[in-house]
Amino acid sequence: MIAALSVGRGMSGDTVSRGGIYVVDDDAAARDVLAGALTQVGYDVICFADGPALLSETRVRTPACIFLDVQLSDRSGLELLRKLRIEDCPAPILVASAHGNIPMAVDAIRSGAFDFIEKPFLGSDVVARVQAAIGGYGRCVEEDATAKILQRFPERDPLTLREREVLARIAVGKTNKETARQLGLSLRTIEGYRARIMKKLGARNATELVRRIFDQSP
Repeated sequence: MIAALSVGRGMSGDTVSRGGIYVVDDDAAARDVLAGALTQVGYDVICFADGPALLSETRVRTPACIFLDVQLSDRSGLELLRKLRIEDCPAPILVASAHGNIPMAVDAIRSGAFDFIEKPFLGSDVVARVQAAIGGYGRCVEEDATAKILQRFPERDPLTLREREVLARIAVGKTNKETARQLGLSLRTIEGYRARIMKKLGARNATELVRRIFDQSP
């Protein structure tokens, strides 16, 4: 097993990292291009040259995104992609190939890849697509969490449908402004809903409100 080859730090001092990116490619030049582009915009990058090293790492830590080359020396990247999905690795995965074609791209997407990228590529293009993958994954997680919260407060409860929608967004950490934008309502309207929700649920502050949300039975 080959350990992680290098770690690129996208932060210095007390700057907060935007998240960790795992790059899996046995081409050193490609790794360097990706690591340089991603660290420049604030990501922490860990590079691997083989599949076993990546699998070992993902079993203990989930990155924000994985960039995976198809042609690895020890195994097919698509085989590794399927292994990651079997092991329920939740990170969005981008697959790249210098010999890509439509059937390969279709196979990658069907196997669980978020995106398929043809080599050679520009570092800036990969950065944009990594950010799109992370954003898409975040929306999926948020939508799933919102749905679960809504299920905790069925229609028979004293909250109206709109109040439950507002409550669900509070539960996943959305601010009043973000909630207003998502629901197409004014900030003042959201503040009013929040006050009524707290009153109906008997919560004296935001912390107690969130605690009451997660104390509810499904």
